[in-house]
Amino acid sequence: MSFWINRRRFMQATSSAIAVGALSSVVRPASAQSSGELRVTVGGGDVGKATIEAYVKPFEAETGIKVTPITDDANMGQIELMVKSSNVTLDVAYLSQGSALTAAGKGVLEKIDYSNHKKEELDGIFEFAKQPFGIASLIYSYNMVCNTESFPASKPRPITWADFWDIEQFPGVRTLVSGQYGSEGPWEEALLADGVPADQLYPMDIDRIFTSLDKIKPHIRKWWGTGSEIQQMLHDRAVDVAQSYDGRALLLIDQGAPTEINRNQAKLQWDYWVIPKGGPNAQNAQKWIEFVTRADRQAAFSQLFPEGPTNRNAFKLIPDKVARKLPTYPEYMKSSVSLNGQWYNDVGPDGLTNTERLIQRWNEWVLQ
Repeated sequence: MSFWINRRRFMQATSSAIAVGALSSVVRPASAQSSGELRVTVGGGDVGKATIEAYVKPFEAETGIKVTPITDDANMGQIELMVKSSNVTLDVAYLSQGSALTAAGKGVLEKIDYSNHKKEELDGIFEFAKQPFGIASLIYSYNMVCNTESFPASKPRPITWADFWDIEQFPGVRTLVSGQYGSEGPWEEALLADGVPADQLYPMDIDRIFTSLDKIKPHIRKWWGTGSEIQQMLHDRAVDVAQSYDGRALLLIDQGAPTEINRNQAKLQWDYWVIPKGGPNAQNAQKWIEFVTRADRQAAFSQLFPEGPTNRNAFKLIPDKVARKLPTYPEYMKSSVSLNGQWYNDVGPDGLTNTERLIQRWNEWVLQ
């Protein structure tokens, strides 16, 4: 997932005008599009390849609609500018939780037409994944990961975030994700470590978060900001226990690294498929949303790119050996925490969102 997140950060740091210009170099003006085509962001690298194989090609075969896959990610500002300028050159995109909620609040997204979905497919999709403005594309997770040389089978291993914070019982060097980007910080983990029940995390107590982080801060070697950083630290055995994207940890495990992933208290995150309002191919876009949420399509995707399907029925079609590598495997979901994007987007009396408040607090705290 680091491709999506890192690329999104780059795009968010770029002006909307530049972003639209970059995408427009790939996409023809909306007026030139026909009713028999569709333009969809698919991501780059392995995720883009998987999207094309599991979704694009079979969608074209079934519907006869020509799909142009776009490897540039879209962002909220870009979509807003497209809609307001009445030049929507992108039919379907994926946005992070926070960006999708913001875009929906600005009225620049079409409502998803769930009437064209089969009931058994809709029933299989997690409730949190179905929103009026979009539907979750796939689910990934932040997990605790141990170096098995530091914590061999003969020794107890940390299994909760309270254990991660317990330096005396589980000594060793730690790493946690940086809080510099707001919604991707170690906030939920800090509260879980401090004894807050998983079903009572939100609304989060920011003061309590940083009081908890004060306790673990001296034992953090590095606050990592990208998937490549955490993968390198784990590969080099620079840390004994870490917070990591599940995909990065699984890659190391497959390569034979002394690494074990812990699915307990995993934090789930996802992007939404969305349809920019006023596009020329909105009807085809609705067909795409229905198609990519089918259990068989998500099962095909998850076997090409190992992240969690949003349709639980997909697990009926995924070999168990593969299914156990996915963050939405039914057994793992029982102890996982779903990130609440709406809370991060909520605006306080000071006019700041909780994301902005966390970034501000983090920047002050991390330098102390």
